[in-house]
Amino acid sequence: MELRDIQGALEGILFASGEPVPAERLAAVLGINRQLVFDAAAVMCDRYESEGRGIRLVRVEDSLQLCSAPKYADYIRLALETGRAPRLSQPALEVLAVIAYFQPVTRAYVEQVRGVDCSYTISLLQQRGLIEARGRLSVPGRPALYGTTAVFLRTFGIASTDELPELPMTVPREEGQPEALPGGEGEA
Repeated sequence: MELRDIQGALEGILFASGEPVPAERLAAVLGINRQLVFDAAAVMCDRYESEGRGIRLVRVEDSLQLCSAPKYADYIRLALETGRAPRLSQPALEVLAVIAYFQPVTRAYVEQVRGVDCSYTISLLQQRGLIEARGRLSVPGRPALYGTTAVFLRTFGIASTDELPELPMTVPREEGQPEALPGGEGEA
């Protein structure tokens, strides 16, 4: 299969999907290796950017997705008559930062770091698809563990949480504890 055919197939699959598609699945469908999928995607990404196209190809962890170019968001919003997504409050951003940097974490840990009840905020972030439950901690009561989602990555324009900026103050973590100082020190 030639590079041009691979790119055309990728574009068609990703357009039709509307959601991130794992590179492994794309490679299996096209009968090529995963690295060739990422290489073809990188060429497509550069081409879309350099030509000023209205779409972008983004990598979300080990998946690929077509999305609209941020430059044209206002036009798209007007054309589709959708309102701007509500912004997150400062407390919601703080909770999201704690979860993003130290995931998976329990609600109790987030509350320990922030010093206030976070039940409502965690529920709101789950409703918006930015975080999700990722299992349960093996302690009495079995509290839920929370982590970020692919929606979080797309919303913040990053491919993985490894791209988050470094935290200014952290301490070595003990077994089973995230690298943060309780009481807000070291939080994002």
